[in-house]
Amino acid sequence: MFRTALRNVLSHKARLLMTVLAVMLGVAFVSGTLVFTDTLGNAFRNQSAKNYDDVAVAVTTYANQRDEKAASIDAAALKKIQALDGVKSATGRVDGFAGVADPDGKLIGNGWTNSGGNFAPGKDGKDAQYTFTDGSGPVAAGSIALDKDTAKKGEYKVGDKVRVATNGPVKEYTLSGVFTTEDGAVNAGGSLVLFDTTVAQKLFLRPGEFRDVSVTAAPGTSDQQVLAAVKPLLPKDAEAKTGKVVANEEAEQTERSLSSLNRLLLGFAGIALFVGIFLIANTFTMLVAQRTKELALLRAVGASRRQVKRSVLLEAAVVGVIASVIGFALGIGLATGLRSAMSLIGGKIPAGPLVVAPSTVVATFAVGVLITVLAAWLPARRAAKIPPVAAMNSQYAVATVKSLVLRNSIGAVITLLGAAAVVAGSTQSGTNAQLAIAAGAFLALIGVIILIPLLSRPVIALVRPLLRRLFGVSGKLATQNAVRNPRRTGATASALAIGLTLVTGISVLGVTLGQAVDRMTTDNIKADYMISMASGDSLDESALTALEKADGVTAVSPQQSIWLTIGDDGLSASGVTPGDVQKVLNVDTVSGSVDSLGRGEIAVSDKTAKSHGWKTGDSVTVTYDDDKKETLKVGALYKDNEFLSPVLMPREKVAPHEGSADIREIYVKTDGGASAANEKSVVNALGDNPAMSIMDRQDIRDMFGGSINLMMNIMYGLLAMALIIAVLGVVNTLAMSVFERQQEIGMLRAIGLDRRKVKRMIRLEAVVISLFGAVVGIGLGMFLGWAIGQSASSSIPQYELVVPWGRIALFLLLAGLVGVLAAMWPARNAAKLNMLTAIKTE
Repeated sequence: MFRTALRNVLSHKARLLMTVLAVMLGVAFVSGTLVFTDTLGNAFRNQSAKNYDDVAVAVTTYANQRDEKAASIDAAALKKIQALDGVKSATGRVDGFAGVADPDGKLIGNGWTNSGGNFAPGKDGKDAQYTFTDGSGPVAAGSIALDKDTAKKGEYKVGDKVRVATNGPVKEYTLSGVFTTEDGAVNAGGSLVLFDTTVAQKLFLRPGEFRDVSVTAAPGTSDQQVLAAVKPLLPKDAEAKTGKVVANEEAEQTERSLSSLNRLLLGFAGIALFVGIFLIANTFTMLVAQRTKELALLRAVGASRRQVKRSVLLEAAVVGVIASVIGFALGIGLATGLRSAMSLIGGKIPAGPLVVAPSTVVATFAVGVLITVLAAWLPARRAAKIPPVAAMNSQYAVATVKSLVLRNSIGAVITLLGAAAVVAGSTQSGTNAQLAIAAGAFLALIGVIILIPLLSRPVIALVRPLLRRLFGVSGKLATQNAVRNPRRTGATASALAIGLTLVTGISVLGVTLGQAVDRMTTDNIKADYMISMASGDSLDESALTALEKADGVTAVSPQQSIWLTIGDDGLSASGVTPGDVQKVLNVDTVSGSVDSLGRGEIAVSDKTAKSHGWKTGDSVTVTYDDDKKETLKVGALYKDNEFLSPVLMPREKVAPHEGSADIREIYVKTDGGASAANEKSVVNALGDNPAMSIMDRQDIRDMFGGSINLMMNIMYGLLAMALIIAVLGVVNTLAMSVFERQQEIGMLRAIGLDRRKVKRMIRLEAVVISLFGAVVGIGLGMFLGWAIGQSASSSIPQYELVVPWGRIALFLLLAGLVGVLAAMWPARNAAKLNMLTAIKTE
């Protein structure tokens, strides 16, 4: 039977091609994902080990400029560590944000990957962490060094003047050297600026203090011995670990991050393979139907049912192995391509070999073969149940009334259970809602797939009069052919339906969320510009002072963050400018007046006031971060606003309790609104700082909506594989259908149907099947999008369901186009059939 199975595979190469392609694409997705994430994990793990190769002990503190209570390592403590027996060297480090402009004045990097640090030379004048390719490290207050990639992007050479932005005003430095580094931020496409240690301490912490220390051991001293000696010299909140422990922790953190990416990509690979199951099942069902007499002959000459079933499953296994081999090779190429693509978009991956783990090979082939065999199991089972005489009489695969009633009944029950779970989930929120909707969506999808053959007749019947009127006999024959075998049509349409269910659901959710965010931004922001640091760090107070004096500026208010303790509760508050805050942000008062801020009172959101039982006129005792207390009067209550903290208070009340202001955003209103002149005035006031982001209202809307659009595009891209496999399914079904109907097509040609009408008939049949799958998928996707949106509506301000009719129309148009393209090869073959040869075909 093995030889029989192998012979059948070789004799039906063309008809199995689409099945091989479907499995191959899914397997490539799986193997590419596993190889790519394993390669990344190995590269970053080796980088971590390399970075800490010579480090015996790494000391970390949580010191920062704003919190003077947070412990740091001072110069005296560093000297004590350096003087310990068994310590070869101890290097103090301090770091923070530093950005460099390119030739056009734009920030190199994206803000969060831009960093600055100190050059800490040893006795030989070198810093072991950096290798200089040109010039030398900065040892004077007015000099800096840049990483090689940043120097190249900025077109800087040693001796050039470089404008560097930190959290304060932009300053100009002389470039003393260019270096290479394995720093993670630089590898992610950012920049690294090295300063003299004294300068770096003033910029990022406090004079004479360090945030971290790296200790190397003298020969003959173990890391544990150094660790035990260093610990007693550290401040209370400092943390000391061996270099190996830190390297392992970084590697584990990287693996956790990659694990999330791995699960996401494998999830979409699973969707693609699930869609491929329908193509595989359809192919083997049609092959079994076409080989009815052959299988009957095998039964007649003594083959048992088990042997017939086994022969079909062996064919599937052979196809699975072939597809897995090709898919695995493509997956390795895909992983290599992804690695190169990351380098092209600015993300550098540390050097290292491509990692193909044994588990990846096993998983890849197991997935490819098992999916193929599983999909072929039902066709094989049906083939084994054919009585030889019935098969000889071509009565194979005639569905009984009982089997159809049973199938439709099961499908209806599963669909109703799924729909009920989805509706129930839509009335809840949180994890319970997500689980209910996920389970309901799965059941509803399975139920619809079971019912789709039943749905095909009435749905396609709706378009039959239109196609007959527009295309005559070709249209009539196309609709009849589409419903001739409902199971086959249903299986083909199911593949498209699954893909479009997910695409439509994502579209409904994405557009709804996008418009909610858009309304939230438009309704709550009155300012013409919002100023923030590209890094997300705090703005220096000098920026606020400069904007208040800028030409054309009529109102300025920051959001200066502060933490208040009230009893046993903590509350986030913002220091704002009285009189200006209501001009730049929508402060919708419920009671009292926001003008009370000018009298030293506070304004509280209605939700916060309700939870604490406060009302206008009440006095509230608060404790600041410096442990000082003050009793404040509630002067106003306002509607909760996503752009406002729960408590607003005058900046004058905040300033005495903070060593360094924590200003995340500054809102600016200008005379005449946003314009090129006003923007230039704001830019000039800020010293043309490349690290500061200046956004008008449209930019703010794009910032919030851009992440949603980016996520939608990523999802569309990942679902593209499933849709490609669905298209292959349409091609496969039509091609094999044409082969089955050779005699019929020959008869049609003989009685006058010309080649052009035959082509049209096949094309229309493909379009009908594609649109049928699209309609089912879009309907189910809209239902799921509505349910998910409803469950999250309580946490989405101004939520209102939006149906993207334009996109849905585009999906239908693309589904029709898919049908036309999928029919090109089968239609051409059908039109080229010799009518006499076709009529004689059995």
